Amino acid sequence: MRLVTIDDIRAAAERIAPAIVRTPLLPAGWGDPDRPLWLKPENLQPIGAFKIRGAFNALGRLDPAVRARGVVAYSSGNHAQAVAYAAARYGVDAHIVMPEETPSIKVQATRGHGAQVVLCGTGERETVAAELVDQTGGVLIPPFDHPDIIAGQGTIGLEIAEDLADLAAVLVPVSGGGLASGIGTAIRALCPQAKVFGVEPELAADTTDGLARGHRVDWPVAQRNRTIADGLRSTPSELTFAHLQQVLDGVLTVSEDEIRSAVRELAHDGHLVAEPSGAVALAGYRKGSTPAGPTAIIVSGGNIEQSLLQEILADG
Repeated sequence: MRLVTIDDIRAAAERIAPAIVRTPLLPAGWGDPDRPLWLKPENLQPIGAFKIRGAFNALGRLDPAVRARGVVAYSSGNHAQAVAYAAARYGVDAHIVMPEETPSIKVQATRGHGAQVVLCGTGERETVAAELVDQTGGVLIPPFDHPDIIAGQGTIGLEIAEDLADLAAVLVPVSGGGLASGIGTAIRALCPQAKVFGVEPELAADTTDGLARGHRVDWPVAQRNRTIADGLRSTPSELTFAHLQQVLDGVLTVSEDEIRSAVRELAHDGHLVAEPSGAVALAGYRKGSTPAGPTAIIVSGGNIEQSLLQEILADG
């Protein structure tokens, strides 16, 4: 199995530069004094999440004749929007499979980019997407299980290394593992002194479980779907798990209350709107178990239902 390299990530950065926002690394003066906090606000991307990076790299790598046949994707939300947005930029059709429990804000946004959305039952995304590939002749753009996706997400790590050379630790949300695989690969190559930590909900801690066992595990969908962090309900693939075994120094798990508190903290102190999935890295930082020194966290997305945001903010 070939793992993604820093050269793959550098090539991806050049490829996607015209289409994405190079998000700033923002100092958060309200962090812990011994662990200066820096925020990488990927919620500021055009589709409100980091997934745009992998989507543009994957579509950009396709042969134009293949891309012209259209694309198919499956996603709980942010990858769906990213592929729809990238397909529209390339002028090709997109068919996106989304679970019925996906927040409506993400479904509507995906349709708003011109994609055909197909809703499916829990646990049926991959099957329905495969049927659409057969029906449409389009090419599948998976949410994390592909080197081009991993390399695209890894451009975040490239930017962090360029902006914060004395980085001590970086905290990355983990679900399917594409984001942490890519960022971890970049940080390992460019900031070898830094520690890389994944963060995931206690209710969907399959990566923590798998790393402890030494092999990938697949928690039942119904079990993973309990978490409020709807973007973190996937499980790593063989490809991403192989990366995670190489690049992670550990995984922090956070409770539902800690996730909600992090959403409030980002809104009140950081003036940033984050969805629960996008706030887990801050929740992990608040555990206080990472090394001293400059610490970067990934605010991976901000696509949250208004009613849920109001509820979480009111709880504080």
